[in-house]
Amino acid sequence: MAHFGVVAPAFPSHFSALGALAAALAERGHRVTFLHRPDARAFVTDERIGFHAVGAASHPAGSLAQSLRRAANPGGPLGLRRVILDMAQATDMLCRELPAALDALRIDALLGDQMEAAAGLVAEGMGMPFVSVACALPVNREAGLPLPVMPFAWGDDERSLRMAEGSTLVYDWLMAPHRRVIEERARAFGIPARGMLHECLSPLAQVSQTVAAFDFPRRALPAHFHHVGPLRSAAPHGARRAPMPRIAPGRPFVFASLGTLQGQRFGLFRRIARACRMLDAQLLVAHCGGLTASQAGALEKDGATWVCDFADQGAALARADAVVSHAGLNTVMDAIAARTPILALPIAFDQPGAAARICHAGIGLRASARFAGPRGLAAQLERLLTEPAFAARLDTLAGAVAGAGGTERAADIVEQALRLRADLPAGATA
Repeated sequence: MAHFGVVAPAFPSHFSALGALAAALAERGHRVTFLHRPDARAFVTDERIGFHAVGAASHPAGSLAQSLRRAANPGGPLGLRRVILDMAQATDMLCRELPAALDALRIDALLGDQMEAAAGLVAEGMGMPFVSVACALPVNREAGLPLPVMPFAWGDDERSLRMAEGSTLVYDWLMAPHRRVIEERARAFGIPARGMLHECLSPLAQVSQTVAAFDFPRRALPAHFHHVGPLRSAAPHGARRAPMPRIAPGRPFVFASLGTLQGQRFGLFRRIARACRMLDAQLLVAHCGGLTASQAGALEKDGATWVCDFADQGAALARADAVVSHAGLNTVMDAIAARTPILALPIAFDQPGAAARICHAGIGLRASARFAGPRGLAAQLERLLTEPAFAARLDTLAGAVAGAGGTERAADIVEQALRLRADLPAGATA
């Protein structure tokens, strides 16, 4: 049995997806330990999974909350730069701290989130096998393909190709602070030069929560890239969930969630609630602890039928006629699995790219989280509730998700990738 270390950005959604994979490996007898700044311990709620704190000097307990607030609402260019600097400092800290911690814990292999370059840098520098996991949209690049953070539709015409190329150049310029850290740490580890996230991925196995039919057309993924669909635990440990409400038949039921970082957006939830009232739709709002009790009460006056901190997302989506979401990949993939059309209100990170892919796949619509008013939201929700084309396309995608293998297949791939490096018989493949 192996001892796996897990390295990911300190975001709840990333720890949740990787936690499901960690739990599956633990069920198979492996030992799994997450490593990050002290505050990230709160994101590991399964007692079968370990946590080891690193970087307390530069990232002390109590400091993560401010970083998460900046990430949730970066604001203008200065705020965005601060978020990028946070990302660069986290990568630098992990590159400095992980080698000693991995040695002390006797880690055999790493599971590295694609969004944290330190996993690949440290693993390669130490000669340790690692598997890359795309909890968000894959960062693997292809010419002409819009990056995950871009809101553009895919196209192979000249204008679309120019937009993809130009936006990539802008993104790489903005990410210069992070690139410099990756370059410096690659030199320090004595490994070949690299500077971007997509250059720090595993040569053994790469696992993605997506399915190919959801993404834009790809032509150049490596042979060791695997679409496995959502990484979920059958029975998550430590989850806080409100019971499903009694849903009245004969009226539409809408589920609204903006994820773990955006749940404080009271004004946006109010517009969603008013839109649902215009449609006489039942609305369940899950704000993930972002709202006060008085704000929750105000939402009910505005048209929300139920308001809670955390809902059973799988159960809510299974019953919902539509979901209003920030287009976080966890929610998007769960909605696809449940055949629930999506009204995407992207805010940050890869959410604009996920929203673009939702529209490309024909499984939902997109609106502006900042500017869309109740009437506009109501009009789009009405389309999702009445037009049959969305359901037909969701059926196709849901079938792809059901056949992708999910967490158990991801665990198989991880085990096989480790044996490829050690004791897997010749001729066996991942």
